[in-house]
Amino acid sequence: MAKKILIVDDEPDIVELIGMRLTAKSYDIIKAFNGEDALRMAREEKPDLIILDVLMPPPDGLQVCSTLKKDASYKNIPIILLSAKATEKDRETGKQCGADEYLTKPFENKDLLDNIKKLLRE
Repeated sequence: MAKKILIVDDEPDIVELIGMRLTAKSYDIIKAFNGEDALRMAREEKPDLIILDVLMPPPDGLQVCSTLKKDASYKNIPIILLSAKATEKDRETGKQCGADEYLTKPFENKDLLDNIKKLLRE
């Protein structure tokens, strides 16, 4: 059965680009474009993995990540944060919120796919 991945970004072009790449690799894709929808979709759909933009209208990706990781029902869903913020402090903040990986934009497709495979243990 195909793994289900929730892609969250307030830029529809990025969601579509990642979605096309992952669909080509036989993943099922769910899309959200803001933090509120991300939380709702994560709870309704129980994805196998979440790709989450950091900089979005509230709640931002860090808040969404932290909220899900504090909830026993969702804490085991791997989360990859994507951000244009690339300092070591930004990465550390992402890890403190519970992110499993932190990739900076622009990112290499191979890096994203490698992280997905690692986190899904494929």
